[in-house]
Amino acid sequence: MIPTEIQNSLIATGEYFIQLSIILIPLFIIASFLVGLIREYLSPERVEKSLKKRDEGTGNFIAAFFGSITPFCSCSTIPILAGLLQAGAPLGLSFAFLLSSPLVNWIAIILLLGLFGLNITILYVITTFTLAITGSLIVGRMNLEKHVKDVRIKTNKCNTTTNPKHSQNIKNALTGSLSFFWDMFPYLLIGMIIGALIHGIVPENILDLFLGTENPLAVPLAVVLGAPVYISMEGMLPIAAALADSGIPIGTVLAFVIGGAGVSIPNVIMLSKLFDKTLLTVYIGTIVFVGMTTGIIFNILYM
Repeated sequence: MIPTEIQNSLIATGEYFIQLSIILIPLFIIASFLVGLIREYLSPERVEKSLKKRDEGTGNFIAAFFGSITPFCSCSTIPILAGLLQAGAPLGLSFAFLLSSPLVNWIAIILLLGLFGLNITILYVITTFTLAITGSLIVGRMNLEKHVKDVRIKTNKCNTTTNPKHSQNIKNALTGSLSFFWDMFPYLLIGMIIGALIHGIVPENILDLFLGTENPLAVPLAVVLGAPVYISMEGMLPIAAALADSGIPIGTVLAFVIGGAGVSIPNVIMLSKLFDKTLLTVYIGTIVFVGMTTGIIFNILYM
């Protein structure tokens, strides 16, 4: 006979998993279609060609904008960065693209909208976009160009095509979105399972001990904890939703997401091919700065 307390925890876990599924799966299907549609009209090669012509200043804003609207996989994002650096693009401009790409993208925006609502999503986009530009401007003034490795990364291009016929582009986007959905769905599923387990089984007092309002180091700790936990943005946000529903402040939760998205282990490994230890440390420090600042701002506003 299963104890009543365990039964209640399992029921709560199952109910929360269903709740997340109802919210996230339809939104993820919509986001997958948008990803496919943007890839049809805006290829990685076009983005790289456009950014090579820009200087710092307005170029940082445009680079951050491209980073936020282009839902490229890592097989394209890092080679675009390498192409920009090897073509002599300013380091600050390149950082603007690099910082905004994982933090402000269609997947994050649409899933955030479903989980946390319009106001938090808009403020998140404005805050992270502004901080990405601010961080890139600071890095651009630090004279760190000598710390970029002279390494050429072969572009393992994602399936991106450009067709002048809109009807064909839509068909390609539908086909691509289905493939993208099934490729990413395991990560979403893992995230929903972990989120449901956190909500139903992990005691709230344990979460409060590390990430609650009583811990003055909760925000920086959340940024650090996000990195080893990160699977993908699709898998990260269900975990974030469970933390928020368990009473963790929204700023701390978003700091956790930013730390994971920006300093994930695969991302750092790929960047180590381009950056030496000094520049890689600067990148990690910039992500920590963005995560902590975002977390503090949201905790103050939504306390």
